[in-house]
Formats: sequence, C-alpha cells, structure tokens
Amino acid sequence: MVNYEVTVFTENRAFASTINNVYIKLVGTGGESCRTWAEGPLSFIKGAVTRITVTCPVSIGKLVLIELDKKCLPLFPEDAWFPAKVDVKSPEGDTYTFPIYRWITDSDVHCFREGKALTVFKDNNHLGRYSRQQELKQREEDYCWDVYMEGMPHCIKAKDPCSLPPEVCFSFTKTIQFAFTAITGMIELKLEGLANCKKQWTDMYHLNKVFWHRTPISEYVHEHWKDDAFFGYQFLNGVNPMLIRRCTALPSNFPVTDDMVFLHGQSSLKEEMEKGNIFLVDYKLLDGVEANTINGKKQYLMAPLVLLQKTPHNQLMPIAIQLKQTPADDNPIFFPTDSEYDWLIAKIFVRSADFNVHELSVHLLHAHLLAEVFAVSLLRNLPMVHPLYKLLIPHTRYTLQINILARRLLISEIGVFTHYAASGGEGMFTILKKSMSSITYSSLCLPDDITERGLQDVPNFYYRDDGLQHWDIIHKFVQGVLSYYYKNDDDVQQDSELQKWISDIFEHGFLSQANAGIPHHFATVAELVKFVTMVIFTCSARHAAVNSGQYDYGGWMPNSPISLQLPPPTSKGKSHEATILETFPDVNATVHGMGTVWLLSKQSTDFVPLGDYPEEHFTEKIPRKLIKEYQGRLKVLKTHIEVRNESLEVPYTYLNPTEVENSVAL
Repeated sequence: MVNYEVTVFTENRAFASTINNVYIKLVGTGGESCRTWAEGPLSFIKGAVTRITVTCPVSIGKLVLIELDKKCLPLFPEDAWFPAKVDVKSPEGDTYTFPIYRWITDSDVHCFREGKALTVFKDNNHLGRYSRQQELKQREEDYCWDVYMEGMPHCIKAKDPCSLPPEVCFSFTKTIQFAFTAITGMIELKLEGLANCKKQWTDMYHLNKVFWHRTPISEYVHEHWKDDAFFGYQFLNGVNPMLIRRCTALPSNFPVTDDMVFLHGQSSLKEEMEKGNIFLVDYKLLDGVEANTINGKKQYLMAPLVLLQKTPHNQLMPIAIQLKQTPADDNPIFFPTDSEYDWLIAKIFVRSADFNVHELSVHLLHAHLLAEVFAVSLLRNLPMVHPLYKLLIPHTRYTLQINILARRLLISEIGVFTHYAASGGEGMFTILKKSMSSITYSSLCLPDDITERGLQDVPNFYYRDDGLQHWDIIHKFVQGVLSYYYKNDDDVQQDSELQKWISDIFEHGFLSQANAGIPHHFATVAELVKFVTMVIFTCSARHAAVNSGQYDYGGWMPNSPISLQLPPPTSKGKSHEATILETFPDVNATVHGMGTVWLLSKQSTDFVPLGDYPEEHFTEKIPRKLIKEYQGRLKVLKTHIEVRNESLEVPYTYLNPTEVENSVAL
C-alpha cells in the first residue's frame, strides 16, 4: 500500500465554507485512487487547511488531475464551497498543486488539472486532453455570446448578475459595498429633495451646497474650473487624455486665421505648427447626434473643435473654440479675448461634449466592452491549464457583472445616462456605433497611439509618461511568461485553442472589421506578446486612467456638465452669469450625474492592485519568478510617481500601480 498526503485549502472569503461531505479522487498516468471521503462538517470552513491521506494499493504514477465532489448530509441543505487549491505529496516524494479558485455549488464531480501550464499541442495524456475538452464544452454552455445592440461588441448572455456562473460574480464584500455606496448616495439626494427636483439652478451658492463629497482634486477643480491653463491641462491629465493630437494643418472646417489668435502679429499658426506648439481636439464624433430631452426640455450637445497652443512656460492654453463642425455666421469662433462669459460658455460646451464622449466612447466602449470581449473569449476557449488562461484570468475579475450592471442601470431604458445625459437615448447608440466603426488596433496600443497623435515630447503629459512605463513593464512580463511556453513561432501557430481565442475576439469584439488592424490569428510570438500586453493594459492601466478620476473631475458639475439645456450662442456679447445658470442641467440631472460618477469612482475594499495575484494559478518556478520581478518593477514605478507628484500642483495618481486595479471591476 502507498499513501498520498493531500492538503485541501478552503479560500478565506465570506461564505466559502461547506458543511457537506467532501470527496476526492486522484488520477495519474498509471491509474487512479478510490473516491475517498475527505471529512465532513466543519472541516472545510473558510480559511481552513484540511489534511487527509488517500491510500492506493500501488503508485498511480504522475498525477494528472483530481476529481472533487461534495454531498449534503441528510436533512441538511446543499451549499456552496470555494476551495482555493489542493496539494498532493506522492509516495515518490513529488508535490503536485491543483489550482481551483472556483465555487462548487452542486453535487456533480468536478475535474481539476495539475498546475503545470500546458498548451494543447503539448498535452499528451489522453485523460488530460479529455478533461480539457469537457471543461471547454461546459464553458461554452456557461458563457454564451449575445448581441446587446447591432454594431457593438458582443457581450455575455445573461439576464442579470444572478444568472452568471458564481466564480465570475462579485464577492459578498464587493456586493455589499457597491450597493451601500449607491443606496446611501441616493438617500442623501432624496433627503436633500434634489433627486426629483426639475428646477434650474438660480445661483452658484446652491450649486456649491450640493457639492457634498469633496476630494483634494475635486476641490482644486472647484477653484480652477474657469482657468484656461486648467482647461488645457485636462486634455492631457484629466479623465480623457485620448483625444488631443498635435496639429500640423488646420481642418478645412475650422477657419482660424493668424490675426484671430495673434493680435499683434508676434507669430503665425504656420510657424507655431512647425515648432510643434499647436494642438487640436476635435469632437466630430458628436456631429449629427440627436440630443436628449430631459424634464420635457430639449437638450444641446455640440461637436466642438478646440485649438490649443503650448506656451514658453509649457502650459497648454486654448486659443480658439468653434462649437459646431460647419463654419457659418451663426457659428462664431470664440477666443480668450472675447468677453468673460462668451469665452466661459464656449468652454462649458466643450467640457460637456468631453463628458459625453468620455463616458460612452473612451470609458464604456474602449475599456468596459472590450474587456468583456476579452473575458468571454478567454472563458470559452482556454481551459484552466492553458498558460494564457493563467496569465489573463486575474484581469477578468468582476468585469462581466459590472458590465451587466452598466447595461441595466446606466444605458438601459431606465438608466441614469439614458435619462439625464445629453447623449442619452438614440444619441447614445449613435455615438457608440460611430466610435466602434472607427476603432483601430493602434489606438489601443499606447506607444502606437502616442506616436500617431504626435504627442511624444509634449511636456507635463503624465498619462503618457506613466502609461508608457506601465506598457513597457507589462510587455516585459508578458514576453517572459509567453516565451517560456512558446519557444518559437510554430508553437503559436499550432495552438488551436489560442487561435480560437483571437478569432473569437476578432469576430465578436471587433465584428470582423479587417480595416481596424486587429489580428484574427497569430503567426508569431511577437504578435501574441503585443496583443496580450494590450489586453492587460486595457483591463488595468487604461481603465484606471479613464475611470478613477471621474468624481475628481466631474464631481463639480460646471467642469463636466452631463447635459446643457440652452443652445450655444449664435453671436457674441449676449452671455452673462444668468445665461450660464440657465444653460446648466436641471437640479435632478446634475445630482444624478454627480452621484453616478461618485459611485463609479469608489473602490471596494477587496480591490486587487495591478501585479497582485491572490490566486496562484502558476505553479512552476520560472513564471513565479517572473511575477516577482514584475511586482518589483511596479514598486519602482510607484516610487517614481510618488516622488514626482510631491512637486506637482495637481498630482497625477491614477496610474500609480497601487491605485490601478487588475481588472475592469468598477
């Protein structure tokens, strides 16, 4: 007789315990053990480490997989159990680790592979290959594609969060804290009598009073939202640094002349462009979008063009704003030399346009919906034993549930965005479809995007500086891990599971748009490494950059109006402070917008920062060593960012690795 020493680890999380009887079977290359009782009530409480002995007549060879199941006691209910992993020490002295990290909610038998990562073409054991096939067959049933809206990336087929498999749902902690933040925010608004108030703002005093949650940066925004320098700064380091680009030639529909912006002939646009000092932000995505109707009143959403100049002091200053795309007598170009309120209202229309483009295109589409595509394709096409599954599964945490909530609570018929944003309703889907049709692979790859926009040497561009360091750190890590499993390009080409993963992404995520430059198959290790780097960057750093500062920059409504309810001025000299107040959204639209960005900026306490891996999916020495090195480089970046921020008037914290979540979880 030979003994196998088995250690079962139950995850230390709420409700991970089971009072059911647990059974285990070991399967090896030379046979299998009997199904063995692994003890019952109170042996598998949360955080427990349970040791048992499995006895076999002879050695069963190298272990390939284990089978786990549980049975409820008479008169006791079926419950859910969350085992973390199982370690097995064989009579030969070898130790095998079986990562699990999933809920077992029924009495079926569940198979789990030994932790060594294997691509399908190197998985030579027939039992292993069979379990691999069965796992993917079940996953294809659990994770089905659905079409939420034609012309948009496909999504998970699920009516609500309760219909998702439990392993991809929020934790109990996340659920409670998310609900608490949402409910308390609404209670505060209800108690103040604001949530249903359809009145206009009559003065800035009352607007100040509802600015109830304050952060250091939102306080700065509150004080400086009118300043030209801060207006320009936000295009680089606010929540939407994705639109600005260096301007080498004015668009034909933006007829700015030298004498308009250089009153004393001290320079010219041509000279400043040649020096690289002129920048453009073009909201053409909004052109032709039908604005919403809120509280029975038509809203207004412009498609502005903004021209900016880098000054000798390295500030980015707005020098011209045109609020509609087509030049006309009733579409004046505004300048800093105009009256205070003419210039201010032009900037307010720009900030409102930026809010709507940011939330729908930059945030929802480019971060959330694409992250969902990456997650669903991963779960459908790669088994747990696949190295890419092990690498990417931490970057899918909570994404499916948060996106279902977004579709139900933000952009549905009853959603906050639908009811209170200028782009709500049909306009919302117009923007999303237009944005989707123009998406490119290069725009998702930060180094390529920065080069294409001509922003390599713009001073004080902290999103670029920190983002490129993140990209390089992630790329080096991904290259190390994937090169360990894919020794050459042939290995990539013959991995059928990997090719199905990218094919699904191309079809369901990018709707087979070949002109977007998205790969539909991988021919080389380098192609694979770049794409996986993009996936991790999108799900972590990019999302953090456009998500975490939403309340900082949008909590003070005048800086990011969710909607505007007067048309833009058709001539100059007629705007006053009263005009600004009449243009702002009504009270209820304002506070619902503020409450939403507060909720979407509030991290839960079970936040997992980039580079942290509480679930140990990799068991081999080399990948684990690469993870340690990766974490070390992120710590260096953290220190660099914190030292730099000490000298900044407005610290840029959103890409500090300790503030970047591993996944799109909020």
